[in-house]
Amino acid sequence: MPNARSANAVRLEFAADSLVRSNLSGAAFTGDWLWVAGDEACGLDRLRRLDPFGRESLRFGAVRDFPLADLLDLPGTAGEEADLEGMAVADGFLWVVGSHGLKRKNAKPDRGHTDNAKRLARVALDGNRRLLACLPIEPDAKGEPCLVRQAQDGRRALRLKGDAQTNLLTRALADDPHFGPYMAIPGKDNGFDVEGLAVDGRRLLLGLRGPVLRGWSALLEIAVEARGDQLRLVPLDDSGILIRKHFLQLDGLGVRDLHFSGDDLYILAGPTMVLNGDIRVFKWPAARPLLDANLEPVRFESALTESVPLPHGRGTNRAEAICDLPPTLSGGKASWLVLYDAPGADRKEGEHTVFGDLLRHD
Repeated sequence: MPNARSANAVRLEFAADSLVRSNLSGAAFTGDWLWVAGDEACGLDRLRRLDPFGRESLRFGAVRDFPLADLLDLPGTAGEEADLEGMAVADGFLWVVGSHGLKRKNAKPDRGHTDNAKRLARVALDGNRRLLACLPIEPDAKGEPCLVRQAQDGRRALRLKGDAQTNLLTRALADDPHFGPYMAIPGKDNGFDVEGLAVDGRRLLLGLRGPVLRGWSALLEIAVEARGDQLRLVPLDDSGILIRKHFLQLDGLGVRDLHFSGDDLYILAGPTMVLNGDIRVFKWPAARPLLDANLEPVRFESALTESVPLPHGRGTNRAEAICDLPPTLSGGKASWLVLYDAPGADRKEGEHTVFGDLLRHD
């Protein structure tokens, strides 16, 4: 019998061959079913609610993999990681977004100085990182939600038009005065790095871990629609603007995840670069009606409230995913599920079980 954890612990049981196991970066619910993404895979895992152990609040397992290559014609190869960072369920689709950022090789302790200098100079782009897609959710013969390439009602899996180098979003930002210069800088170096996704109808909010500009973090607001076999950017209003920029005062932290709860937008924020530092949740009250009424191409928002700081370790336990629990799982009390990248020993049990947190909020 596994050791029982605290009452707010959420147990996630993976398998030895699961696509996602420890570096969790996104989460979303379909009823009693939990979808998770990791930043080192090219697919998603679905976990089913199971009876909890001891005082633990929730337990999920019976994992099933959904490789993206089975659902989409990917811009890169099936083996290249997509670095999925944001997820959201809306209108029968599971939306996912990759980091869109470049990556830099890291120095290794078993390599010489010259070799490590060469590694640190290498910058690359995995072809699947520049991915923004919607995947139909459809119940199978047993009534279990599955991701499919095409649903029986005609809904199809679609991704934003692009290839292994660029897509419509990165092209639109190439000459942007705020973000254009950062497109060639790796994400972990305060370069361009998408880590949050919130969906509201055809409007999408993309939260940027970087760049943070003089302490201001950013959300990109876009609208998409299906055209043929792809998603296209469409104007947000009659002016023809394709991207609105919202700069947020998050005390110098970058966005790690986003989600709407009613009209409020909650923002998980943490260090932009590879630092052990604060991880907090901010609340943008009544964000949805403000976004509906806004026609400005760029706006600044400092009227955010800090909801709660989250625990973190040194190189471990970095909160990367936050989402609301469905009422059937939360007992009617507003609650977040928080999942962690690089879980430490205190958040692991054996090789394939990790623990998240259940947190109450207003």
